[in-house]
Amino acid sequence: MSVTAATGAPAAERERVARPWLLMVLACGAQFLVVLDATIISVALPPIARDLGFTAASIGWVVTAYTLAFAGFLLLGGRLADLFGTRAMYLTGLGLFTAASIGCGAAGGSGWLVAARAAQGLGGALLMPTTLTIVHQAYAEPRRRARALGLWSMVGAVGAAAGTLCGGVLTDTLGWRWVFLVNVPIGAVVLALAALTLTRRPRTEAGRRPLDVTGALLVTSGLVALVYGVVCFGGDGGAARGGWFLGAAAVLLALFLVSQAKWARSPLVPLRIFAHRSVSSANAVMFGLGLGYLASPVLISLYLQNVQHFSPLRAGLGFLPAAFAVMIGAQFAGRLTPRWGARRTAVIGLVL
Repeated sequence: MSVTAATGAPAAERERVARPWLLMVLACGAQFLVVLDATIISVALPPIARDLGFTAASIGWVVTAYTLAFAGFLLLGGRLADLFGTRAMYLTGLGLFTAASIGCGAAGGSGWLVAARAAQGLGGALLMPTTLTIVHQAYAEPRRRARALGLWSMVGAVGAAAGTLCGGVLTDTLGWRWVFLVNVPIGAVVLALAALTLTRRPRTEAGRRPLDVTGALLVTSGLVALVYGVVCFGGDGGAARGGWFLGAAAVLLALFLVSQAKWARSPLVPLRIFAHRSVSSANAVMFGLGLGYLASPVLISLYLQNVQHFSPLRAGLGFLPAAFAVMIGAQFAGRLTPRWGARRTAVIGLVL
């Protein structure tokens, strides 16, 4: 008889103590897939545009549909994990993500691909919050948990770095559809492992609070209207249509703020958290990072292939300097933050 069984520890606790490395495999595997899929598509955009008839203004929706669905439903995914449990949401999110990858690989038109990418983003939004919960379940001791979170972050950086290179190799050798289909065998293996490993856990107090579905729909539809309005001004529909969508976005996002402040019994974003300077500053930094850096792979890929006439593989190799910089920066940030503090490290990063 094991020590944990002899002491009467519950089954969930025995699972956590016995196989923390297996839980880390599940957490890091899902993290890798979700982050990889956000970057692997970049190099494949020009061939996709040629095959499926995207315009120069609309090809960005192949990326935007994924990120909007992911961002819009990420907070709701965390609440659903509270309500239904980590195991259920991990399996649901990964199953949807894998099925949507098949839909992307089989896409016969632009609308089909954009819809399948949105479904991928929704699957990622359901999946990602569970990975952090699994890391916390795997290691209870603070120091080991900190190291595990560092590994989890590093896997995300590696996924982002590997995405553009893998996208170039797959597009050049097997065709752009395989940048999506490569997720299927990986997702199937991880899904089977999760079904055998993760245990059902009793609902927590957080899981008894009501879902803020209205808030999730308002913020997601508002973001979609905002981005589509900007795209219209770029030449895909004209300024008049863009103005209507930007106005609708303003109304929807204002309603979201009102709902979070007054209507929602359990809001997705309690606005009082922004009274903390550290939270507001961190969000401002991440917003600026998203505008200044995360949008660049789409433009760089189109430039390298349509203007410089690089092959997809050569374009993927062209992203390597940025990929290595992300990995090195993640390592430096982990070491400098305890020594210099989060504020000073963030300022150095922004200056660079």
